[in-house]
Amino acid sequence: MIVCVALFELHIPFAQSLKDKRTVVKSLREKLRHRFELSAGEVGLHDSHQRSRMGLSFIALDDAGADAMMDRILAFVETNSDATLTGWTSEKLDFDESVTLGVPHFS
Repeated sequence: MIVCVALFELHIPFAQSLKDKRTVVKSLREKLRHRFELSAGEVGLHDSHQRSRMGLSFIALDDAGADAMMDRILAFVETNSDATLTGWTSEKLDFDESVTLGVPHFS
């Protein structure tokens, strides 16, 4: 099982207020969640009118699936938003889904 986490930095040139920016960010976030069934949110540059940093995460069965999904997400962000993608980074964490799990003890 692969857990993929990514950060995107966006530029929103027409935004004259935080409200303008948040409208674009919210729209993109909802489109990503609906289209790709992933978790996404604004994680930085909250006080900048024309820049935003979004984080997202998703699960894939293998490296090839994670890479393909990330490629589709990048293409989607570049073509389905009023914002311009100015940078991004991602990491993949490989978990062994067959590991024996212990029983949690809650106090």
